[in-house]
Amino acid sequence: MDGRLLALAREEKEEIRRRSLAEDERRRRAAYRRIPALGDIDARLGALVGEMARSALGGGRAADDIRGESLELLARRAELLTENGYPMDWLDGAWACPKCLDTGYVEGRMCSCLKELYEKQRAKDLSALLKLGDESFEGFDLSYYDCVPGAREQMELLLGMCRDYADKFGKSSVNLLFRGDTGLGKTYLSACIAREVSRKGYSVVYATTVEALTAYEDQKFRDDPTAEERIRRLQSCDLLVLDDLGTEMVTEFTKSALYTLINARLLASKKTIISTNLSRADMTRLYTPQICSRLEGDFQDMPFVGRDIRLQRKERGL
Repeated sequence: MDGRLLALAREEKEEIRRRSLAEDERRRRAAYRRIPALGDIDARLGALVGEMARSALGGGRAADDIRGESLELLARRAELLTENGYPMDWLDGAWACPKCLDTGYVEGRMCSCLKELYEKQRAKDLSALLKLGDESFEGFDLSYYDCVPGAREQMELLLGMCRDYADKFGKSSVNLLFRGDTGLGKTYLSACIAREVSRKGYSVVYATTVEALTAYEDQKFRDDPTAEERIRRLQSCDLLVLDDLGTEMVTEFTKSALYTLINARLLASKKTIISTNLSRADMTRLYTPQICSRLEGDFQDMPFVGRDIRLQRKERGL
């Protein structure tokens, strides 16, 4: 699990617990005002808890006697509540999740309610990163590739490969290099993969190359306290989608940072999808032999072909 997102889920769960406790207190005060005997009963039940502890240590009344009195008090409390129009469990806690009492854990194991909050945080986080919309493989329109001979067949093949990659994603998956001119669907298909892989429970980070390398610059030159955590997420997530390689300002530092990121993920057997408008010749010219060696030897080449879909949509008035 992504530690940052889990922390956010825990914070949300803690806020739910605070609201539950506040609601529980509100119920008690209202019920005690209306039925003063309820306060006396609850006070006595609290005292019996202490008596039970002393009984367990061999002192005080017998445990059976204490349990008998407790049951009588609980029955009387339920009777008073129902007689006055309340549910009999009205004072048993206003928990959103009765299984964990809104703590997020049951006997040391994560409760399903906290898991659900984590999944919502992950979906929200990924949607914010993608900044595109509801990408799906079904929404990938192959008709835009009919204008270039052979392009539709090539893109139909790539679409199938991307769908299969998302379906079977795991430790044995390969790294992918999406290459091709602008507007050919590289970002769209990488986003489709990111969504599907995330839904399977894997941690996914989607970032432009500029955003990713800025984290390294912030750590090195700006003493940014968030940079270390951003870098950790980039290097440790199950799938990193690194978009628009080549749009960053290429310097000795950014080349070093890029190599560090790619190499760290390869050494950790973490999977990466890189998209770029650069040709092989461009990459050789811009980057170090070490980076090019990693991209050529450790990434499966996925060449995108066709004509800029954005221009086609503009021509069609869409």
